[in-house]
Amino acid sequence: MNQYFHSVVLDEEKCMGCTNCMQKCPMEAIRVKNRKAIIDKERCIDCGECIKVCPYHAQKSVTDDIDIISDFKYKVALMPITVFGQFEDNTRIDKIFEATKKLGFDFVYDEAVFADIASIMIKNLLKKQKIEGPVISSHCPAVIRLIQSQFPDLIENLLNIESTVEIAGRLIRRELKEKYQCTDDDIGIIYISPCTARVTSIKRPLGIHYSALNGAVSFKKIYGDIVRNLKSSNNYGSYRKGNLKGTRWAFIGGQSEAIDIDKYVAVDGIFNVVDVLEAVEMGKLDNIKYIEASACIGGCVGGPLNIENPYIAISRFKHMELLNHGNLKYNYYEIDKLLRSGFMHWDKEIVPTEILTLDTNIVEAMKKLEKIEKILKKLPGLDCGSCGAPSCRSFAEDIAKGRAKIEDCKFI
Repeated sequence: MNQYFHSVVLDEEKCMGCTNCMQKCPMEAIRVKNRKAIIDKERCIDCGECIKVCPYHAQKSVTDDIDIISDFKYKVALMPITVFGQFEDNTRIDKIFEATKKLGFDFVYDEAVFADIASIMIKNLLKKQKIEGPVISSHCPAVIRLIQSQFPDLIENLLNIESTVEIAGRLIRRELKEKYQCTDDDIGIIYISPCTARVTSIKRPLGIHYSALNGAVSFKKIYGDIVRNLKSSNNYGSYRKGNLKGTRWAFIGGQSEAIDIDKYVAVDGIFNVVDVLEAVEMGKLDNIKYIEASACIGGCVGGPLNIENPYIAISRFKHMELLNHGNLKYNYYEIDKLLRSGFMHWDKEIVPTEILTLDTNIVEAMKKLEKIEKILKKLPGLDCGSCGAPSCRSFAEDIAKGRAKIEDCKFI
């Protein structure tokens, strides 16, 4: 399988081998050997769960540094919708954008504007797209990678439309090229990311050949600089801001509310997402029209690169959005025209990913599968993790692939 960029990496010097990350990884992508965690790159979907639970901050995210903007003539910051919940109540979003602009950007755009546009597109697309079972939102890149690897039969259920981030990148790029008569190489669009999986989707996108964005800077990394700029100046301009429904894409259920659909399921938390997708595979949700799924608890506000607790962030939204939301009017005809032109669709097929390749030779693979079943019968079935694998099943797979010995089991 082709390797792709991973935002989530391990700092071995900080790792104490506590097994927290191993036990919480939804993909069973982490092992602990010699008191150090090891990430299996074939299994990892960059959901960032390990970052959230590591008490030693050994799991971290690789993102761009702010000085990446020096490579471009026109420097654009795309601010995440989650920004509403990351600052104290009554903080004006215009002021936050101005504080971000002072980091060296020429333009600051609100992702919520493009969530408004995506809502209109999805509403139109759902009227036309005919598939069996519920349509699954394609907004969360960790969920897409989860479906790729564990639920490949549901790839056809994914909504064929880009995320708000990619929609923003394409429309901003088009706007600046027309306004300044410049080239793509002149424009640097940087996402201020609350999400590790989003960083990976920009560096190695799914469903498209190239991302419309040039990089991603961790929101957590520049938060302190933004706060300092907020305190140093009371002057700020006026920015285009998304409407109320667009801002609510930041937390679970907001997307479904924005597209005004009935019979939907909004599920957050990667393990809960797995349960819902299993129900879809078994045909239990055929009466549901739409599934809004987020790998993070609370939705995007629960992203590992945010500052604030997701529940506090959602509470702050209630206070801030009335103060900060925009009142933009959208040209529905032009948006539908963009949709029909294919401008917002994928241009590359999303294919299943085999995460458990026992052997390239089918005969040898079957032999190893039989070996796994025999090993499982000898193991205690406690899933205690003391062997360095998250479950007895994953431990048996490791033995069959020559990565572990049965003697590593403390009970044997």
